[in-house]
Amino acid sequence: MDSARDRQSVARARYDLVCIGSGPAGEKAALMAASAGRRVAIIERESMPGGAMVNTGTIASKVLRETALMCSAFRRRPVPGVEFALDRGMSLPRFMARKTLVQIEEHDRIERSIDRHGIDVIRGIGRVAGEHLIEVTRPDRSTEVVDTEFLLIATGSRPNRPGNVDFTCPAIVDCEGILQLDRMPESIIVVGAGVIGCEYACIFAEMGVHVTLIEPRESIMPFLDREIREVLVARMREISIEIVYGAMPDAVVGHPEGHASLRTKDGRQFDASIVLWSLGRVGNTDGIGLEGVGLAPDQRGLLKVDESYRTSVPWIYAAGDVIGFPALASTSLEQGRIAACSMFGISYRDRLAATVPIGIYTIPAVAGVGLTEDEAKAKGLDVVIGRARYRNNPRGRMLGDDQGLCKMVFCATDGRLLGASIVGEDSTEQIHVAQAVIAMNGGIDFFLEMCFNYPSLGELFKYAAIDARETLSARQSIRRAA
Repeated sequence: MDSARDRQSVARARYDLVCIGSGPAGEKAALMAASAGRRVAIIERESMPGGAMVNTGTIASKVLRETALMCSAFRRRPVPGVEFALDRGMSLPRFMARKTLVQIEEHDRIERSIDRHGIDVIRGIGRVAGEHLIEVTRPDRSTEVVDTEFLLIATGSRPNRPGNVDFTCPAIVDCEGILQLDRMPESIIVVGAGVIGCEYACIFAEMGVHVTLIEPRESIMPFLDREIREVLVARMREISIEIVYGAMPDAVVGHPEGHASLRTKDGRQFDASIVLWSLGRVGNTDGIGLEGVGLAPDQRGLLKVDESYRTSVPWIYAAGDVIGFPALASTSLEQGRIAACSMFGISYRDRLAATVPIGIYTIPAVAGVGLTEDEAKAKGLDVVIGRARYRNNPRGRMLGDDQGLCKMVFCATDGRLLGASIVGEDSTEQIHVAQAVIAMNGGIDFFLEMCFNYPSLGELFKYAAIDARETLSARQSIRRAA
């Protein structure tokens, strides 16, 4: 005789995979499973797909950056006899018009792909209602329960909103609220010199806004190569970004006059038209019923997973920002694919690539892959460093970048490339050359033998390799003399 649960579930929709969230991890997991013939549903609470990647994060901030660069192009690359002045009265919606267009196009792409693969989209809020059961509360407050063999939690993260910050004030925003401003501010305080904070600081500074960057630590983005970070900081200061280190925020308050103030724990006060709070993010795991199946997020709302992105509950996986570092759109895409492969035994891939690049869209941009110089030395490796500067590269000079730097870390024993970091124009594209060489165990000789286009930034790799070879030759000469 059938159990009561079996009888009740006859009318329920049954799926092989349900993804809560249609951001990069949820979308790619769903597509991978559907391509393998599995029945898949995506539960999405927002009216548009794409998660933070499209709507409030990656796409939005990067389009704004490109718009800022276009508006300031004549200042960065002056042409004799040609004058260009930015309209300081430009409204922020006008400035963001290109962002909206790109987002619409990306929404269309995602929706077409989902439709083509026969994936069901359920609008509403999903929560775990029991073993293999997901309850969905629709916008009209009606509910339904679906059965699923596997669940992927791809709910992403949101900005941290501490109690000592008055977010009810229009002059105090986070990285989502900054996109809703109705005017270009005269000045802005950015709290937190992480990736998001530094990117927005550069965007607004490029538009002529006075920017103060507040960082509780003694460095911006400490995971970057030290030398590359110094070049970035120098460039940020060059475009008039005031960087204040060791400043722990105590309170942020708005004023009736329409501006805001930040007070630090050591008594300093900073005032600006807008305060952008960009200090930390938390996982979107509250209210989705995980406690009912014994799954406990950490204090930041993040979930712990294994290398296949399976949680401690065998039928539940998690991927993307909701599992924490590195919390990149690029890694989230791959994590979703790997999770689906693990669920259904798909022979596409079983783990994330060993060499994952990072791209930071500051002005100038920064990119890295593999080990930094300090990381390699901490592992006890004997290394040799190769450097090539944009000012010695004709393409770099054409682009108006005379301070960029390509730095490569090679093994001094066998010449293998261990890591690379670049700060400068097009660095987030160029870094993939280094990524490929690391993956194929190439090194100095590979770059010396390569023929690069002229003029091109690709030549930076060759000259960095030449620099490393000359350093090695000098070492060998000293040893022979000794």
